[in-house]
Amino acid sequence: MSPQTNPYDFSNQLLASKDFFERSTRVLEEADSGFRPNADMMTAAQQVAHVAQTLNWFVEGVSRPEGFDLDFAQHAAELEKVTSLTAARAALTAAYDNAIRFFRSKTAQELAKPLPDGPIMGGQPMSDIVWGMVEHTAHHRGALTVYSRLLGKIPPMPYGG
Repeated sequence: MSPQTNPYDFSNQLLASKDFFERSTRVLEEADSGFRPNADMMTAAQQVAHVAQTLNWFVEGVSRPEGFDLDFAQHAAELEKVTSLTAARAALTAAYDNAIRFFRSKTAQELAKPLPDGPIMGGQPMSDIVWGMVEHTAHHRGALTVYSRLLGKIPPMPYGG
């Protein structure tokens, strides 16, 4: 997908976020899928799947009349089934593609509409979900670089070549 020049197109931020995530986590291999620093933490594959899940969660949350799905126990249960880093990365690519399509399909007026009152970004413009997506992804990108180092791998800088 090539970035558009529309100043209200937030897909450029998502494309950069995707690039940073992929670059800084590329040292992780399928064999690292089940790695977790502690038994009560997500595995490497689950971390990636969680990022995908959350990108979709944001898009669904602003698209559904009932708003955001706050059944976090169910979301966690879905992640427990994830065992493959390769599959998680495919889900992440699909989630980024979905989010980019979503932003590119909206007008400036639609993106400026305030979100309904509630615990998730209530009253903020719909476009602000992009920042939630980018920040959340950066958080997990950082966690995965720690996982990489614990595995004896050196993750590349996310902002370089």
